[in-house]
Amino acid sequence: MMTDKLFLGRVLSFDRRPEGAEDEAALSYHADGAVLVRGGRIAAAGERADIDAADAEIIDHRPHLIVPGFIDTHLHFPQVQVLASWGRDLLDWLNTYTFPEETRYADPEHCAAMAKGFYDGLLRNGTTSAVAYGSVHATSAEAMLSEAEARGMCMIGGKVMMDCHAPEQLLDTAEQGYEDSKALIARWHGRGRIRYAITPRFALTSTPAQLEAAGALCAEHPDCYLQTHVNENLAEIDRAAELYPEDHDYLGIYERFGLLSERALLGHAIHMKPRERDVLEATGAKPVFCPTSNLFLGSGLYDDAAMRARGIAGAIATDIGGGTSYSMLQTLSEGYKVLQLQGQQMHPYQAFDWITRGNAEALGLRGEIGTLEAGSAADMVVLDCRATPEMALRAARIETLAEELFLLMIMGDDRAIAQTYVGGAAQKEG
Repeated sequence: MMTDKLFLGRVLSFDRRPEGAEDEAALSYHADGAVLVRGGRIAAAGERADIDAADAEIIDHRPHLIVPGFIDTHLHFPQVQVLASWGRDLLDWLNTYTFPEETRYADPEHCAAMAKGFYDGLLRNGTTSAVAYGSVHATSAEAMLSEAEARGMCMIGGKVMMDCHAPEQLLDTAEQGYEDSKALIARWHGRGRIRYAITPRFALTSTPAQLEAAGALCAEHPDCYLQTHVNENLAEIDRAAELYPEDHDYLGIYERFGLLSERALLGHAIHMKPRERDVLEATGAKPVFCPTSNLFLGSGLYDDAAMRARGIAGAIATDIGGGTSYSMLQTLSEGYKVLQLQGQQMHPYQAFDWITRGNAEALGLRGEIGTLEAGSAADMVVLDCRATPEMALRAARIETLAEELFLLMIMGDDRAIAQTYVGGAAQKEG
């Protein structure tokens, strides 16, 4: 018989997006809290005194904060070894570093070795669920998804479809991209906690025939996700217009080929035209804010207020390896600054909701991940706001939960992650 586990600590989860600093009704916080885990799922969470946990194994994390596991909605598995590579801009960076690196992912042994490092990095930083791109090689998707399965993680991903304007070793064809993706969907989609994402890299590296094939996959498998990039860089946008002059705008390319739905995840979405926001609102497609990448590559500033004014609730992500850290805490830090530069504020309640419940909502997975509600997977992170001497010095003056969260998102990194749990199982040693 499986033993119940009772995790003790201060417990925080969000029920909806907070409207601002005073909106504590949006969250559930228990200063003397506990989370009861049974069979890898949350049986109850709340005040310790209210939870019947006779005979449960006690895991005591007091006085630390227990929150839902972080969710990263856009990153690139084959780019783990191009982090911190200098480049003039997006297209220069892709051609100089990323494309040559991705040729190595034809080798299954290399893919398997990199997958271990990839997930070690995510879990060390408190990320328990993610959405990721492979390379053009089916071997990359196999390694990425099989390693996630071995660790019991909720993972969404797929092989890149790319049939033009890239090195020959990285090109498939419209037919091969379709057939490889179809086979991977059959093998992986809905297997345990794995889901498949149909993955045309972006309009610049796919012919109309390939985008048509991607649209066919979306129509045939409407419960799969679609991930691609849009409006990240001005030179990229100009190039898309040259390649697809008949379309209204960059997003219109994907619209024409039937790629947009509530399950479509669109990386970056920085330089959006009003018509493109209309299309997002109409289709339910989700923009994904990647602040560390956008700043690193000088791509531009994501306008969250303009999106939310239209009822468009995007996701937020690291975008490894254009992004500069596996840490969703550091992603929040840079996201806060991006929004500040535009006169927009992100309160720490909104920030932590975004990387947990908010990203789960964007993926349509509320109830499975992103909260500590009964029935959800027991994916959790334990946060230590005194993880470094500098953080401890600041923490000595903290008086509120909001102040603690803000300290964590501005100064925190993997050292602030005291423990990560996937399905109630500890992932960090020591």
